[in-house]
Amino acid sequence: ELGLDITDAQIHELQAHLNDVDFDAAAAEEKLTRHDVMAHVHVYAKQCPLAAPVIHLGATSCFVGDNTDLIVLRDGLDLLLPKVAVVIHNLAKFAREYRSLPALGYTHLQPAQLTTVGKRATLWLYDFLMDERALRRARGDLRFRGAKGTTGTQASFMQLFNDSAKVRALDKRVAELSGFDRTYPVTGQTYTRKVDVEIVGHLASLGSSIHKMCSDLRLLANFKEIEEPFEKSQIGSSAMPYKRNPMRSERCCALARHLMALFSNAANTHAVQWLERTLDDSANRRLTLSEAFLSADAALMVLSNITQGLVVYPKVVARRIDQELPFMSAENLIMAMVKKGGDRQVCHEKIRVLSQEAGAQVKQQGKDNDFLDRVRKDPYFAPILGDLDGLLDASTYIGRAAEQVEEFLEEEVQPVLEGYKDVLGKQELVSLNI
Repeated sequence: ELGLDITDAQIHELQAHLNDVDFDAAAAEEKLTRHDVMAHVHVYAKQCPLAAPVIHLGATSCFVGDNTDLIVLRDGLDLLLPKVAVVIHNLAKFAREYRSLPALGYTHLQPAQLTTVGKRATLWLYDFLMDERALRRARGDLRFRGAKGTTGTQASFMQLFNDSAKVRALDKRVAELSGFDRTYPVTGQTYTRKVDVEIVGHLASLGSSIHKMCSDLRLLANFKEIEEPFEKSQIGSSAMPYKRNPMRSERCCALARHLMALFSNAANTHAVQWLERTLDDSANRRLTLSEAFLSADAALMVLSNITQGLVVYPKVVARRIDQELPFMSAENLIMAMVKKGGDRQVCHEKIRVLSQEAGAQVKQQGKDNDFLDRVRKDPYFAPILGDLDGLLDASTYIGRAAEQVEEFLEEEVQPVLEGYKDVLGKQELVSLNI
């Protein structure tokens, strides 16, 4: 296209042998040459004797390897992003369904103020929204290495064309034919491995979101509040038939932990690329890049399955609230007594003494929390006994949790899912047999 003496006959010969790669011959050639790209160049040249003189003309191994890697990174992100969207979609449905169901909140893994089951799900959901945004931006930021020559100066192409404008046009045209609208403006022999750091970093960050959510699910399974899908014929333990182990969440955590650990490989590889490049990146990248995408893909497939079939046990959730709400009701009791003419400090001391006595029953005697029974028996609290049930209504302790869920789904989640409506419309539910 740009004027080099390359004939249509040579092009057609190359096209005719595009897919009949002789891998055995290439492997034998690599044993002799100790060079993977040149082994294929030699084998291709034997298949295409007419085009042999122009194969790899002006190029370097990284013209082949790096440009291919960028295509693979782009296509890999195109495969992962819809799977992130499926998880977001499933969690959004779950959050909406349970937006108003009060649940015990935890800080330091100790009982804290109430939240709702749906509100807690939005915490997981927001992490995945951040992951989708980061991966989508990284996808949009990807460029092509293009035709940059051996050390990035395009010297070999200047020798061929002796025309700076044509060399620049070649760089742009190669990118366009490969599906990219931009090339990296400057490179060494390779595109900067900072690109790998960015991609693997975002995937590792996705891994942290997966691990965080699935760790929460494992805790909630122990509390018997929420469980992942569990089939009628599923065996939870080979030794203990009664068990319902959260094995899918555990699998996600295992994969996510490996994914997070891969980031150090990408960062360290970039850090030691001396000057225009060194080859100690190659073997590491072949493992790190592929494993990062494969780990993310596997974890997302399992997680989409989990989020389709989460099981909530409202009565267990309510019972756990009942065990702790008496103590949490202290402030409401004080406010109610003050409204009836009581003294705030006197009421506070009364509640402090009764709650300590009830706490001792729970911790030292293993009994249920009898704080409210003690309140009912104390004449001091007679003015508010008729209001006690209302003061202990769990739905009055969740603040704006339900409204927050609705607002979040409408304002933040729905606009993101709009970008995947075609994919979500065609998405088949992942089998519960995963």
